[in-house]
Amino acid sequence: MVPAETFDDRPVSGLTPDDAHRQAATLRDTIAELADAYYARNAALVADSDYDKLLGRLEEIEREFPEVQSQDSPTQRVGGSSSTLFDPVVHLERLYSLDNVFSIDELAEWMDKTERDSGRQVHWLCEVKIDGLALSLRYENGILVTAATRGDGVTGEDVTENVRLIPSIPQRLSGAAHPDVVEIRGEVFFRTAEFADLNARQATLGEKTFANPRNAASGSLRQKAESKNDRQLDLMHDRLKRLSLYVHGIGAWNSPPVENQSEIYELVKLWGVPTSPHWAVVSDVAGAIAYVERNGAHRHDLEHEIDGVVVKVDNLETHDRLGATSRAPRWAIAYKYPPEHVNTVLLDIVVGVGRTGRATPYAVMKPVTIAGSVVRQATLHNKDVVAQKGVLLGDTIVLRKAGDVIPEILGPVVELRDGTQREWVMPTACPECGAILAPAKEGDIDLRCPNTEHCPAQVRGRVEHIGSRGALDIEGLGEVTAAALTQPIVPATPPLTSEAGLFDLTIEDLFPIEVTVKDAETGLAKLEENSGRPVIQTPFRATVKKELVPSQDALKLVKGLADAKSKDLWRFLVALNIRHVGPVAARALASHFGSLAAIEAATVDELSAVDGVGAIIASSLVEWREVDWHRDIVTRWRQAGVPFAIPGHPGPGIAADAVDGPLSGMTVVVTGTMPGFSRDAAEEAVRKAGGKVSSSVSKKTNIVFVGDGAGSKETKAMELGVRIVPAADFAATLGL
Repeated sequence: MVPAETFDDRPVSGLTPDDAHRQAATLRDTIAELADAYYARNAALVADSDYDKLLGRLEEIEREFPEVQSQDSPTQRVGGSSSTLFDPVVHLERLYSLDNVFSIDELAEWMDKTERDSGRQVHWLCEVKIDGLALSLRYENGILVTAATRGDGVTGEDVTENVRLIPSIPQRLSGAAHPDVVEIRGEVFFRTAEFADLNARQATLGEKTFANPRNAASGSLRQKAESKNDRQLDLMHDRLKRLSLYVHGIGAWNSPPVENQSEIYELVKLWGVPTSPHWAVVSDVAGAIAYVERNGAHRHDLEHEIDGVVVKVDNLETHDRLGATSRAPRWAIAYKYPPEHVNTVLLDIVVGVGRTGRATPYAVMKPVTIAGSVVRQATLHNKDVVAQKGVLLGDTIVLRKAGDVIPEILGPVVELRDGTQREWVMPTACPECGAILAPAKEGDIDLRCPNTEHCPAQVRGRVEHIGSRGALDIEGLGEVTAAALTQPIVPATPPLTSEAGLFDLTIEDLFPIEVTVKDAETGLAKLEENSGRPVIQTPFRATVKKELVPSQDALKLVKGLADAKSKDLWRFLVALNIRHVGPVAARALASHFGSLAAIEAATVDELSAVDGVGAIIASSLVEWREVDWHRDIVTRWRQAGVPFAIPGHPGPGIAADAVDGPLSGMTVVVTGTMPGFSRDAAEEAVRKAGGKVSSSVSKKTNIVFVGDGAGSKETKAMELGVRIVPAADFAATLGL
């Protein structure tokens, strides 16, 4: 297989005729092989972006050297192929592929040229490009007669019997006045939720999981019932019933007369054929660009995967005037978003341990750029997920960025295996401390390090959690500092071997320290983007003159620890890393009991009776306080000056949370940015003013504070008639 980067980057104009002939021949063979694998065997051997690069390079060579072009060139025919499993179906009207553009400038240039060529003002039909399988449905007198794949554009495969099992495709058109014959073109696809559910079921049953929804749709539709046993037939029918279809065009038809393709969508919708809700007609380039950018920003909010946007001339007469090339219409173009699916090589799988002790496998990959950043690692969650994905060390794998943020391995490219790949085995010992990994309780999938007290990775993660915004919010105590204090390269003995000593730290404890920066949750070293080397920092450099002068970072941390001792009780309850005790439960416990001593003395029943706590959190609290080293943390922090109490609190069970303030008794929602306040600070200010903070708007909401970046909550408040207060009046409303 020849990936796109194999070909040199010399401008095509610099090639000799011999170079051009050789490269064009190689490109034609490579593209043909990739297309056969993609369309006939549902196997994506390279990423779509690499395929597009190959095709684009061939088109460029053929433009510069017309003599190398041949009739069998993939630039001269519609993509797709047919297998021998299905009977052929000749389309009444040819199906075309689409030409592509990859930048906004290219899209604008194409639209300007197309409007000039049409000789008239153009309105543009914009629709999202579904990543599925093209299908042509032929209805005669309103009854479905055949369903065929695109094939080579002239002849497709007869998949009628399979299509009859897809619930959203009508066997008989609704309404009346249907054309005698009509070809309705659409895209068959899996909704995102259906695809996830399908793969989960496949894995549970020990069947092959699909790398992406497009391959799953193609593989599900292009299968023969006759070749299946009863179990396979049940699985086949299940997959077909999960498929959906949206219409994206019309082939042959003779009535009723319409002027625009957008009218066709409205018409076939009346006939009961599903159409996408995501199309729009715009009047100019700016409108099309806005549509592209809007859907690019929200592409993962849609019910299905998309890989771009299709922009078409809406007027059907203009379609005829503009015509088509041998493979693509001149009145439509596909704008392709930057690739989210790329191929790379799985070099290794390493195990990281986070603050909860969970041992998580992480893929180490050959660096690859996706969605604008270099990716080297991706989580594989647990050993069962590794097995379900079927990846081997050394595999070429398909990678995507879920939500443009989280790298996710979809599966291996099995066709590229050469026998050198090998199976990965989950280690039995913790990579950080050597303790034997085991499930926390019977039936758990995850393995954990049982050395909770002393495992360096868990100590590091807990220390970082203590400094986090949701706990004590200590300036200077982040991931670098946590690693420096617990797992430094220098000195050999870390300043902290337990969080118990955190508030005893002095300036002298903070240098010299060098540290490899690690992630609190994964336990893996952070890597430099360009070199891939571990990030090493010296966070507390000191200047040596006549005496040792501490760095500002060191002074900041010591001051932050001192200031933290006066933080609210609920924050310390979160900082203690008690399982299930987050900010909501911690606030409820602090408000009800008033001190940690009172919480320690309470029974399970007394704890669970507190509103917002319940039996699970109560049991977790009791289990936590029965552990010797947990009690040692509390003792050491008390000795260091942490009060663990709310000043003036009247005692357990006495309503101390009824704050008398301008928002007393009110339920309040804060959405968007409040000037001068972080989100946490704004919500804390509401509580101190007597209000109860809610995350959602309902009829019980009294006030919604709305700032920049407010979303649907403002709309909901308007619908329900809830009082809306602008961010500029936030402080005044709270009496600040």
